[in-house]
Amino acid sequence: MKPHRILCSLAAVAFLAPAADQPPMPGKDGWVSMFDGKTLNGWKAGERPENWKVENGVIRGRGERSHLFWMAEQCENCEFRAEVKLNKGGNSGMYFRARFMEGWPNGYEAQVNNSHTDPKRTGSLYNIVNVYEQLVPDDTWWTQHIIADGNHIIIKVNDKAVVDHFDQKNQYLKGYLALQQHDPGSVVEYRNLMYRKLPLKK
Repeated sequence: MKPHRILCSLAAVAFLAPAADQPPMPGKDGWVSMFDGKTLNGWKAGERPENWKVENGVIRGRGERSHLFWMAEQCENCEFRAEVKLNKGGNSGMYFRARFMEGWPNGYEAQVNNSHTDPKRTGSLYNIVNVYEQLVPDDTWWTQHIIADGNHIIIKVNDKAVVDHFDQKNQYLKGYLALQQHDPGSVVEYRNLMYRKLPLKK
């Protein structure tokens, strides 16, 4: 069994309150904005690029499976933070250290799923450390924050750590950050997407 800690409440259906703090500022403390609010400059879909649009200042995914990769820089040790909104029954994900490709990317996935039939919920390190409680309601903005520092992976939902895991297998060491559009029943929105490089461990 892989050593890990799931730090979320085990109460039945406990919603985390929306984050009250402001997002990181681009250009401060090493944070970089990944999205200009108007275009998909710097982003590239592995397949079906028509399923990604910029509407009302957000990146919106809808339609069949597609993954939208941020091509500006690859993540080795990094932080990846975004505000997310997902429809009822929707499914998405935030990939990191992922390979650019068609289909389901090879890489880590921080799950984005509040009420889809897949029981692995928002905040899961998909298929490695799974969270089964619904942490945020449908159709509500929340923040998801990934910290990948060597083999130490932390996932925060609304600034609360729900996964704190050391991947002893070091499955994915370097790759792109990406957003997932899972299926035709899903509509996902992302805004305030931020990236920060972390120093490599010696």
